[in-house]
Amino acid sequence: MENNKYIVGVGAANIDQHWRSLAPVNLRDSNPSHCSLTVGGVTRNICENLARLGQNVSLLSAVGDDVYAEMIVRESSRAGIDMSRVQHRAGFRSSSYIAVLDDIGDMLLGLSDMRIINDMPVSYLEENRAFISGASAVVCDGALPRETLDALITLAGDSPCFIDPVSIAYARNMAPLAGKFHCIKPNRFELNEIARMPTGTDLEIELAVEAVLNKGTNCVVVSLGERGCYYADNTGKRFFRNMMPLEEMADATGAGDAFTGGLIYGTVNGMDAEHAVQCALAAGRIAAASPVTVSEEMSVANIMNTIEQYS
Repeated sequence: MENNKYIVGVGAANIDQHWRSLAPVNLRDSNPSHCSLTVGGVTRNICENLARLGQNVSLLSAVGDDVYAEMIVRESSRAGIDMSRVQHRAGFRSSSYIAVLDDIGDMLLGLSDMRIINDMPVSYLEENRAFISGASAVVCDGALPRETLDALITLAGDSPCFIDPVSIAYARNMAPLAGKFHCIKPNRFELNEIARMPTGTDLEIELAVEAVLNKGTNCVVVSLGERGCYYADNTGKRFFRNMMPLEEMADATGAGDAFTGGLIYGTVNGMDAEHAVQCALAAGRIAAASPVTVSEEMSVANIMNTIEQYS
């Protein structure tokens, strides 16, 4: 990195296939669809969003010895992510993810093969101890094994750790570590697993978030899909914010990763909670309007224009 300020991502780097039906889906039948093949992975996507927002960002991850590995490294580097520390593991397949979308762009089903990340050795992180602890922020996802997450938090030291649980199963896995993270960004279903409390209503979400904060977490931001989000932190700030209007959703699958990227961007650049959440919502809107997971339109200028237009 050319300057002293950088962000480290630790987690998945995938090849993503997005299949979008051209008509209402008929289950257990063949559905005419469009398919796109892109580079993905939650942590990698967050890193790309941050890179497009002008941040120095490096990824710690693993790829196999297949053709997907070449594409992941090439396209991620082209987007501005430092991939020099990524492991290349012989005999492994690179991570892959398939999203099945309905005719309006909402996800019906996601399938992932994350074995190469599930087997990430702690020794790899220890080799990068000084680099991790020197970061302005560390971001990871719930696909990492619990012992790897625990080691990462320890190695990060005073660097704030952000995590996207990714799924209900992964949220259940990382729940015992919840109090060790600086910020957790779950949806309501993942929050239910982390807090072990109902999250069906706004009041239940607020109570569940309080329970997570009481574990020691500094900040919880619950994504609520088309409704927006709920923010709470250990300084007493609490607020719901609506999603910025979107005329037509192209693909919702990248919105959460962009939201997290926008939130981290605002945080590391000294914004208060309100402004950081505005950046997150604007980034999510830009992503949802794009047919690819990480929008090429993601930029600080477009985020600020979106905030000015819709706030």
